[in-house]
Amino acid sequence: MARSRGGRAARRAQRQADAAAGGTAFPIDQMAWEQLRYCDAPIEPLDAEGVERIHDAAMRVLEEIGIDFLHEDARRILAEAGCSIDGDGPTVRMGRDFVMEQVAKAPDAITLTPRNPERRITWGDGRCAFGSVASPPNVSDLEGGRRNGNRADFQTLLKLTQSFNIIHFNCGYPVEPVDIHASVRHLDAFYDLLTLTDKVVHTYSLGAERVDDAIEMVRIAGGLSHEEFDAAPRMFTNINSSSPLKHDWPMLDGAMRMARRGQPVVIAPFTLAGAMAPITLAGAIAQQTAECLAAIALLQWINPGTPVGFGAFTSNVDMQSGAPAFGTPEYMRAMQMSGQMARRYHLPWRASNANATNYPDGQAVWETANSLNGALSAHASLVFHAAGWLEGGLTASFEKFVMDCEMLQQWTWYHRPVPTEPDDLAVEAIREVGPHGHFLGSAHTQARYRDAFYAPFLSDWRNYEAWEEAGAEKAHERAHRIYKEIIAAYEPPAMDPAIRDELEAFVARRKEEGGAPTDF
Repeated sequence: MARSRGGRAARRAQRQADAAAGGTAFPIDQMAWEQLRYCDAPIEPLDAEGVERIHDAAMRVLEEIGIDFLHEDARRILAEAGCSIDGDGPTVRMGRDFVMEQVAKAPDAITLTPRNPERRITWGDGRCAFGSVASPPNVSDLEGGRRNGNRADFQTLLKLTQSFNIIHFNCGYPVEPVDIHASVRHLDAFYDLLTLTDKVVHTYSLGAERVDDAIEMVRIAGGLSHEEFDAAPRMFTNINSSSPLKHDWPMLDGAMRMARRGQPVVIAPFTLAGAMAPITLAGAIAQQTAECLAAIALLQWINPGTPVGFGAFTSNVDMQSGAPAFGTPEYMRAMQMSGQMARRYHLPWRASNANATNYPDGQAVWETANSLNGALSAHASLVFHAAGWLEGGLTASFEKFVMDCEMLQQWTWYHRPVPTEPDDLAVEAIREVGPHGHFLGSAHTQARYRDAFYAPFLSDWRNYEAWEEAGAEKAHERAHRIYKEIIAAYEPPAMDPAIRDELEAFVARRKEEGGAPTDF
């Protein structure tokens, strides 16, 4: 599909038209809705023999050591499939032929359609989608500082997710709204997700009630029958293995419920080299591969063809403190190696935009740049936490969200093909200017200058004197101002009033029934 290299002038004209019509103009010139499409070959640090050695090591882990499945139904299903179970214990061993037969049933790309079909996205097929930050317990901005997650900030982050075209899906709760009781939190949170955004949503696999409620709310929001919902991917879940070598009950239960409804499941082992995985990258990727493929084999046996994602979250720890480290050279290599393994199995795969810094500062930028470089040079199909992540995932930052969206736009622009038609080669323009002129005033430049280059919404390219005279606003301060302006201009996506009423009625009924059981 042909894509325009420009569009900035058109976007500016639309903003002016909106303002003239009495509407609220969007405060920045952002790129139109589109997914990144890779135009370069992926970086592959392993040769073909290295890939096969890691594959063989992963198969040996599955055959000789096994994976603990802490779910009786999962073990029963795998036993019926011919896998070896250690008596009444949790450990399951599976042969490589069985594993590869099941993995081969999974699709190599996944298209997800949310309640707004115009926000449809594809994972794989040479494309990448970016998701918002998810799951931190804290939130921060320059005004309020670092604070516990709450529903108001949760909603503000959803509004940013909806407003930025470069964010394609919701990874989960952008911050945990801990001011809502845990028994009904998922109901209020999903209501906000489905009314404040119209993009693809994620449900946490944290108990049967939460998964079933989320599925029903997505079905209602889409105006779908049960058959229509089950016929195509509409939402997804992500499960993490409890590394090393365990899949726990809530994650497995949610994954199996989603698989039975034909909804995508991403399996992302959290394998930190030197802590929950071997200290060597090859060993960590072998363990990551084994943990991931074991769960994929289970889901394919339950429902052949279930869309699944190969999740990669291998990084290293700080060997002085034991704290997770992200955006490191090892993380970049781990992502590139993970991409090679995912392609070996013909699976779409997940990376993350992670950093370990505590503030939207220089360290945040270079660790983010490294994480994105590792993910995108390896052709990730989806990137979790693409905007807003700080403090190793413990904090969602409003300023960092804006800063990350600038970087994501630049990476997407970077991956646009470079045309080489005669007019692009510009021989006649070179002839016109000759050795004594310049190109600023040439007809070739004048016809293209408005949209020739990427135009940032956050970078400030003025000289020092002009920047200082304008107030010397630093990047994170500009990001703070922009996020405030975007929230002031936010307008919720359209929803049929009857569907909204049905959603509200469902939430009210489930609250009256008690929601999900908790220990308090």
